[in-house]
Amino acid sequence: MKQLQQATSKFKPGRLALVSLITALACIASLSLVSDARAQAFDAVRLYGVKTAESGGSVGMGLAYLPKYMGAKDAGLRPLPLLEYRWSNGLFAGTGNGIGVNFGGSGPAQFGARLTVDIGRKEDADDHLAGLGDIKVRPELGLFFNYEIARGLQATSSLRYGSGDQKNGLVADLGLSYAYPVSPSWMLGVGVAASWVNEDYMQSYFGVTQAQAGRSGLARYSPKAGGRDARANLALTYSYSQRLGVSFGLTAGQLLSEAKRSPLVQQSSSVSGFAGVTYLF
Repeated sequence: MKQLQQATSKFKPGRLALVSLITALACIASLSLVSDARAQAFDAVRLYGVKTAESGGSVGMGLAYLPKYMGAKDAGLRPLPLLEYRWSNGLFAGTGNGIGVNFGGSGPAQFGARLTVDIGRKEDADDHLAGLGDIKVRPELGLFFNYEIARGLQATSSLRYGSGDQKNGLVADLGLSYAYPVSPSWMLGVGVAASWVNEDYMQSYFGVTQAQAGRSGLARYSPKAGGRDARANLALTYSYSQRLGVSFGLTAGQLLSEAKRSPLVQQSSSVSGFAGVTYLF
């Protein structure tokens, strides 16, 4: 989902546009950070808002309209906390990036390691999941690499390992994003992304074991590794001041291959929305 990245220092859009950009990125990132959008959480590292030699961050709150789980027919509203901080030595922490370190410095490449969390899935999130049991919260170890292709255009990638029932789930994310300051106060961002997962992850989130089939009434299903989903993002942000901005975003997603064919899936396509406010400090 979620893939808009920073307009780098070459952009030089001014403080108001920077506030707009940060709020837009928080908006798109947060579409995948809670509850049943959990499968898309931490799909990319987004480092923005401060120069390499400085420390700083952002804090905010948003409201998202999200599917109850990946493949669900029903959706609902959920509040989202937004908090990110980046230190001048490359360390970072937050609700969108996890905890990690960037070794890329001030060049076009950002790369490093991080610790994130797979939030799992609750059986009671939707009636269609009855009998499948909970997927527990798991820590994930990962690597990331981002590269600025041109001004405002950035490619992102990440690997995360440790999710699922057996703690062996692997997720690989690829994305491309573009951020454009329409004016000093308005920022437009667009992005596309896709995720590939291994067999352990696919079985945990989209498979149905023999025991689960007996409890749930769903057909047994043993998916293989493959593409999980593809998504496109759009965000529009307005800066009220040099520190405060408000943003609105949409994400359209489509399940792929083995995931799409799962008996858990009621609807393979989805649209999520978000509105949020972010304050720079």
